[in-house]
This record gives sequence, C-alpha cells and structure tokens, in this order.
Amino acid sequence: MTYAITQTCCSDATCVAVCPVNCIHPTPEEREFGSTEMLHIDPATCIDCGACADACPVDAIFPVDSLSAAHAGYAAVNAAYFADREPPARSPGPNFHSWGAPAFERSLPSDFAPIRVAVVGTGPAGMYAAEDLLLHTNAEVTLVDRLPVAGGLVRYGVAPDHPATKKVGDTFARFHTHPRVRMRLGVEIGRDVTAEELAAHHDAVVYAVGASTDRRLGVPGEELAGCVSATAFVSWYNSHPECAPDAIDVTGAERVVVVGNGNVALDVARILVMDPESLAGTDIADHALTALRASRVREVVLLGRRGPEDAAYTASELLALTHLPGVRLVVDDHDPRTGAAIDGAGPGEKAALLRDVAREAVDWTRPPASSSEGERRIVLRFHSAPVALAGEGAVRAARVTEGPGEREIPAGLVVRAVGYRGVPVPGLPFDEATGTVPHERGRVTGMPGTYVVGWIKRGPSGGIGANRTCAAETVGTLLADAVAGALPTPSRTPQAFRRLVRRRAAEVVDARGLAAIDRAERGRGHETGRPRVKLATVAELVAAARTSRLRRPV
Repeated sequence: MTYAITQTCCSDATCVAVCPVNCIHPTPEEREFGSTEMLHIDPATCIDCGACADACPVDAIFPVDSLSAAHAGYAAVNAAYFADREPPARSPGPNFHSWGAPAFERSLPSDFAPIRVAVVGTGPAGMYAAEDLLLHTNAEVTLVDRLPVAGGLVRYGVAPDHPATKKVGDTFARFHTHPRVRMRLGVEIGRDVTAEELAAHHDAVVYAVGASTDRRLGVPGEELAGCVSATAFVSWYNSHPECAPDAIDVTGAERVVVVGNGNVALDVARILVMDPESLAGTDIADHALTALRASRVREVVLLGRRGPEDAAYTASELLALTHLPGVRLVVDDHDPRTGAAIDGAGPGEKAALLRDVAREAVDWTRPPASSSEGERRIVLRFHSAPVALAGEGAVRAARVTEGPGEREIPAGLVVRAVGYRGVPVPGLPFDEATGTVPHERGRVTGMPGTYVVGWIKRGPSGGIGANRTCAAETVGTLLADAVAGALPTPSRTPQAFRRLVRRRAAEVVDARGLAAIDRAERGRGHETGRPRVKLATVAELVAAARTSRLRRPV
C-alpha cells in the first residue's frame, strides 16, 4: 500500500521534510518546485509510514486503499508524475534518504540582540513570515491587521466546502499566543498609523497585504448592475465584514456567466450550482446560504479566452467538478480547436482530464432550466472572450466571441474572475503596471528595513503553500540585513507603539480578544451543527473581543 496526495494539497512542503525515504516530489531543492500544481508521492518508493499524512496541514494525504470515490483518481495522478522520470538516487543508509549537511540559512548569531519585526497582514504570507522568524530567531513579532480578526485569505478566500484547506489556519493560530508575539488587530496602515510611525517602533516591517482588489474586463456594460467581481462574490459567501449581505443577488438569474477559468472562477461556479444543503454544515455566511436556497441559478458558463490546454485552473479543482452530485459538466463544442486539444492531449496533460466530459453544441436560445428537469450544469466554453455586456440598467446578456464573429449568451449575472490586483500601501512605492511593491528579494526599493512578502511582492500567483518559500526568501534577506547592520534603529519602544495604536484606532483586538472571537464563533456553530458561524460585521467582532476583558482577573 502507498499514500497519495489529493485535491487540497497546499504545496508548502511540510510533508517533504518528514518523509524518511525521499518519495515526495518536487522538493524545494528541485527546479520544478513552485511550478507544479501539487506535490506527488512515488508509489514505488513509499514505505507506508504515514509521516507525511501526520504532518500535512490540510489533510490532503491518504492511503490509496482508503481513497473516496471523488479522490480515487489521485492514485493514478501521483503515479503518472513519476512514470517517465529517473528514480531519485538512494543513499546506502537504512532509510534510503540522501540527507544533506545541516544548514541554518535563516538565523541570527546566538549573541545577537532580539530584533523587533512588525508583520502587516495575518494571512498565509504574513504568518509564514512570522513562523520563520519565531522558529529560526529570537525576534519579537508584532502582528498587525486592518481587520479585527486574523486569517486573511484562509478565513475570507477559501471556499466553505474546502474545510481541509482551512485547517492550515490552525497551524498559523498556534503562533497567535506565542510569548514573543503581540497582536494589534483592527489597525490600518495609512489610516490609524503611518508607515513611518510603524517603522519608528520596529527594527523591520514586513508587509503581507495581499492583492485585495480585482482586475477589470474593460468592456462596455461592465458598470451595469448584475456585473460583480469574484472578489466581492467570495467575500460575500465568506462573511467578510466589508461586504454587505445584499451585495450579491442570485435570486433573479437562471444563467450566470463567469469570465475566467482559474480556481476562483471554479469556486464561484461550484458554489452557485451545488446543493445548498451540502453547504449547510460549513462556515458559509448565513445570508449567502439563505440566498442560495432561494436561488434560481441552473447553469453557470465559464468563459476561457484560450483553449483547455492553457486553462488556468488546477487539475485537482477541475476533477472536483466532475464529482458534484446533481451537477453535469459540459464542454461547449462551438470551436473545433477545443475538441482537437482534448483528443490530442497526452497522459498527465490538463486537457486530457476533459476526455470523458460531454461535449455539446449548446443552444443559447433555450432557458437553462428547460434542458432537463431539476438539472444544474456547468458549461466550459473555451476560445471565447467577452466583448460587451448588454442590458438597460442591469445585465441581460454577455456578448462573446465565437470564431470570427460574436454571439449573445443571455445571463442575469456576470462575475468577472480574471485575476486579483494589489493596491498601493500609503508610504510605500508602488508599480501600477504589476500591482506590486518594487523590491529586491523582498527588500522594498529605497526603504531600508521595509520588506514585502506574498502577492503584494510577487503578484497574485501561487496558492497558500507558495507563500512559505516566498516568506523564506524575504526573511532571509531581512536577517542578512540585520547581521550586516543595515536595519535602521527604532527610535520608539514597544510600549509606545501599544499606546499609539490604542489612541489612534477605535478598537484594537489582541490575542486574548481574538481567542474570544474564536470561542464565540465556534459556540454559535455548535448550536447549529457547524464548525463555526462567523461574525459578519466589524461591530460584532469587536463586541465578541470585548468579552475577553471581562474575564481578566482583577
């Protein structure tokens, strides 16, 4: 028996570090690491020890003989990765692992005074950076976030039907109460505290603020009601406090067009057509669940500008669509290039995964509900891009390319999912073309002691695990600067920073307050058989955090 890595792989390589026989690839030392969609276990080398499954932060690794029907295909996916590859060299030792010499690339000398580092943003990028600093140095870390709750992308970006992926948040949460960590949540840089003031209280500042807005389509009609961003849609079903409960209306549309075919686009499509009762046991927003129960959506069309061989989604997320109960996956056969790419795809190529998916010449003049009684479906339409959105006051249809011409696809809702984009941070340089902060290996250009990590550093690419390698590079640069004496000396004390944020910010949440929020949400979830029910407004979050003050001993 062997183990297999499945859909929720985060690629942060925790499993690689614990494998005694070097059977998980690509490793961080290999060229392909970071460019593959997931990691893979070699069935010819695996010794069934289970160390990888124990270490996996997102529950993505299972014995092959216990894989569910939805995950059964991952045994072949893992094996296929190694089919034409040379087996890794084995050492003569008892565990067949070629261990390298111990290396401590990101560390400070033992007699080095503790440095104070502020990390702005508590999503995966920020928390990987904080974890690196806390595990490899004696640094003191201040975690800053503009929202009064931690989590970032894990809390507000991961779809509610992916609870295993959310478990990486538990890994990060153990650092919230670390003795060398101070949390200052509900503090926004540029509103409550300036970048200069933050730097004056710390030896270094790491910005992990992500990419919080979306890219535009740039077509006529995009301003119409009923055209929304995937950013807003994801925030809506994840109870983001800056997204109103009525921000998305799914009650009036039978067909939805989603522009884009990345993983976020697939998340949107899946949430729209899956049985709402299957979401009732998740942490989905109450208002979103109520709306989805009343939804009239029967069909979601995913528009991809290029062909299936170049689709932006990962193979694992596409495979998940093929196992949705009550949902049929269809490939629109309007362009002969689509079928040719699927039929000509080799083993392991992304287009080959669509070989068993039905192909139809879709009749867009028919209402989607009439295609089959009670049926919901997702239509993958490749080689098609939006030209304009039609309607008077609200979206009525999307005009899209079809061969040398165009055609209209009637739709009551259009979701643009063509990528995220970073926004400027007050006080930091910004590259408008890339939506990132200019840097050199994480060091912000022209600002000693200031660093970036995550999407604001490299652009909106890579999943949760990609931030671990990204953070390692940035932290390495920061520590090298510290040893070289290149970090500015802070002029103010940690106590002064605490007083400053308490004076400037309306409500500051610390680790004790965050724990109170967690208890409140889990308690609400326990009453309804759910993992948690998120508090959906800033006022609710702050009120829950205040209960921690009542519990403090006198």
